[in-house]
Amino acid sequence: MFRSPLALSFVVATLATLLSLLGGVCAASLNFYVGHFGQRRGLRTRLAELADALLSLPLVLPPTVLGYYLLTLLGRHSPLGRAFERLTGQPLTFTPTAAVLAAMVSALPAIARSTRAALREVDPLYFRAAASLGATPWRAVLTVGLPLSRRQIAAAAMLAFARALGDFGVTLMVAGNIPGYTQTAALAVYDAVQAGRETDALSLIVPLSGIALAVLYVVGRLQDPGNEPR
Repeated sequence: MFRSPLALSFVVATLATLLSLLGGVCAASLNFYVGHFGQRRGLRTRLAELADALLSLPLVLPPTVLGYYLLTLLGRHSPLGRAFERLTGQPLTFTPTAAVLAAMVSALPAIARSTRAALREVDPLYFRAAASLGATPWRAVLTVGLPLSRRQIAAAAMLAFARALGDFGVTLMVAGNIPGYTQTAALAVYDAVQAGRETDALSLIVPLSGIALAVLYVVGRLQDPGNEPR
């Protein structure tokens, strides 16, 4: 399907970033809303903290454990896996789709946590001003908070892309390492090093390293307050 593991990695990372951007921003916005505008302070604080912990689990769980959870959720014997197989005629695991989902789960916390942190840094005066103009709290989050956080969200999305591009453990467990089908660049590097093919490994390591450096440079520019448009 894909002749180059690097090409597959770009497709997987792009789709995973788009999905994690959508899911992460929505989850962080809802988390922020519950934590700051909920009706019952004690309950809303506990709910926000629990949701934040759940979103952060992929950061601390070993890739094998996270991969096991995904295999259980997406496997052929799970409701989701059976439904997908009925619709498409093929299992969900050990496919490029599974690679996208694995990379998305790995990238999601970066976007969710960064978005929530950015929303917390928005001056409350902006939300009060929106409320004085008739905006509901949820509308204020969407139309005021998120636009003011766009640079931080963009930086988080770029970090998520780099994270998805280099995912190894979760992708290996859920999508496998099938050359030309689910073998991403990170997996191909591992195979090449194990086989002593240093030239093949370097042909992937160099572009991956260059992309990572470029991403970090742009992220630094986005996060620098001095680069804010005037």
